[in-house]
Amino acid sequence: VTGYLDDCTCDVETIDAFNNYKLFPRLNELLESDYFRYYKVNLQKPCPFWEDNSHCGMRDCAVQPCPSDEVPDGIRSGSYKYSEEANNLAEECEEAKRLGAVDDSLSKETRQAVLQWAQHDDSSDSFCEADDIHSPDAEYVDLLLNPERYTGYKGPDAWKIWNSIYEENCFKPQNVKRPLASGRGDDGGHTFYKWLKGVCVEKRAFYRLISGLHASINIHLSARYLLQDTWSEKKWGPNVTEFQQRFDEALTSGEGPRRLKNLYFLYLIELRALSKVLPFFERPGFQLYTGNKSRDAEMKHLLLEILHLAKSFPLHFDENSFFAGNKKEAAKLKEEFRLHFKNISKIMDCVGCFKCRLWGKLQTQGLGTALKILFSENLIERIPESGPSYGFQLTRQEIVALFNAFGRVSTSVKELENFRNILQNMR
Repeated sequence: VTGYLDDCTCDVETIDAFNNYKLFPRLNELLESDYFRYYKVNLQKPCPFWEDNSHCGMRDCAVQPCPSDEVPDGIRSGSYKYSEEANNLAEECEEAKRLGAVDDSLSKETRQAVLQWAQHDDSSDSFCEADDIHSPDAEYVDLLLNPERYTGYKGPDAWKIWNSIYEENCFKPQNVKRPLASGRGDDGGHTFYKWLKGVCVEKRAFYRLISGLHASINIHLSARYLLQDTWSEKKWGPNVTEFQQRFDEALTSGEGPRRLKNLYFLYLIELRALSKVLPFFERPGFQLYTGNKSRDAEMKHLLLEILHLAKSFPLHFDENSFFAGNKKEAAKLKEEFRLHFKNISKIMDCVGCFKCRLWGKLQTQGLGTALKILFSENLIERIPESGPSYGFQLTRQEIVALFNAFGRVSTSVKELENFRNILQNMR
């Protein structure tokens, strides 16, 4: 994929150079810090749309949270002086870790810091209540211990999720079939793209954002694929065949490059949101509370460096073309966007693989937060330099999701360069 992107003044090469050499390394460092690596999520919510018993049986989908305070210290250090029951518990936890489970075991210090974050969130005037964060089923998960990668979750169940997202939530009429959708009557996407060209820029953007998110997730799965699985070791790495099946122009009847262009479009939208939200984070009153003062100050400095870098990007997406009609129409469209997006975040509770569900929820919340920022530009401009920001607020949950979601898209752009190099060397 090269050249200019539709609905933008930007080209692929500018994004590649900016992301891969300037932004990506700094963003990675930020996301490894304590504030950004712990995300609170409820993976136990039932699917609200259909009866769902199709939980992924693959071991890399496994989620068996292992709260550290439930396992006695002696067992954790390998001492076997406790009861048989306690030994079994320890073995189960070890097994869960080995199988790539979602591991939310937190150290005592981190738990203390996490309580502080929760109190800080409670005291802030939240603009938008994050997904059931107060539910007893919601738990903190360490994202670094649970990387997004191939889990073996695919086939009809995974297809059903994406189909539901595209068919019911992208403003698309039922009679217009998506390219390569199953069923007869595929005309190479001609009808679909004619429809897409005819809708307003906002609804077209909505479809492209979802397509970009889908492409990004597929790149992560192709880049961190299970290449070797023996009793002695598991080896993860890029799977070129998997990547080509999803993105090669010939193998996808021309759809692959379009998907990749939508990934770049998603990148521009989330980057624009980061550049717009700078005033919120610049206030002296905003702190990344983890309890470690010097480290918190260091991370806030890095955060601001990233946001200034985002602002310096030369070819930003011009969101003034969005919702630029009369105020009444714009407000109606914004509400439609919000409801459609809320629905997509609910569909994430139907994902049968828990690790996929974790990253699906995080990335939809992050994109939702980016849209909220772009829709709140006037409120952000009016944020006072000191004191509370009543008009615009982000919870810690939204902040963690926003930066981690952008981190995933940024990683996808970097991985694309890697696949490009591998394919060139193969020719």
